[in-house]
Amino acid sequence: MFRNELTAVLTAMHISLSEQQLSQFCRFEELLLETNKVMNLTAITEPKEVAVKHMADSLSCYEEAYFPKGAACLDLGTGAGFPGIPLLIYRPDLHMTFFDSLQKRLRFLEQVTTELTLTGAVFLHGRAEEKAHDKTYREQFDVVTSRAVARLNILCEWALPYVRTGGVFIALKGAQYEEEIKEAGHALAVLGGTLEAVRPVTLPGLTDKRAVLYIRKNAKSPLKYPRKPTLAAKNPL
Repeated sequence: MFRNELTAVLTAMHISLSEQQLSQFCRFEELLLETNKVMNLTAITEPKEVAVKHMADSLSCYEEAYFPKGAACLDLGTGAGFPGIPLLIYRPDLHMTFFDSLQKRLRFLEQVTTELTLTGAVFLHGRAEEKAHDKTYREQFDVVTSRAVARLNILCEWALPYVRTGGVFIALKGAQYEEEIKEAGHALAVLGGTLEAVRPVTLPGLTDKRAVLYIRKNAKSPLKYPRKPTLAAKNPL
């Protein structure tokens, strides 16, 4: 059931998978739903919805020009592995760091990548506003992705410090993306980012409004960012 649904939705999006990749997506779906019985990973469990709202939605951010061969990627607030796992299945040459504040979710993703024989995975546990001040991670990534984590002005403060100059931050946003873009103008300017492209997304069978935002990092982010959550909340960029 899931295999057929995924094949249909990706065909509609002009995305083709090898038989191995299709099998990897199917195993990922099985592990997601098995683990979800004992750990809160997703409220979406019906096969067609998992195929569309998780797998296809994750791949909707893929644009070859933004993912150089062997790119160092950070999936910020990865949760159950979206969009990181689908991107790594589709592009196994990527070096994907899965970043989350909950260790148990990272242990689940480690199991997934092991079973799917995805070798380019690293797992980072911590908080975005803290690890960004560690030189091991600050401005070290070609691509940072984030899906359904926070409003764009807040998200930029968390994400852009991880992006190297010349790299890109890719944000998967929902219905309020136009409002969020206006709201984030100052944050982008302060943090060294420029909104390079906005790609509206229509997923097969869904009528809701969503878009992928591609933000280019043109200059280093000032060292004081990101700030502690309480300070950022009181005085958002």
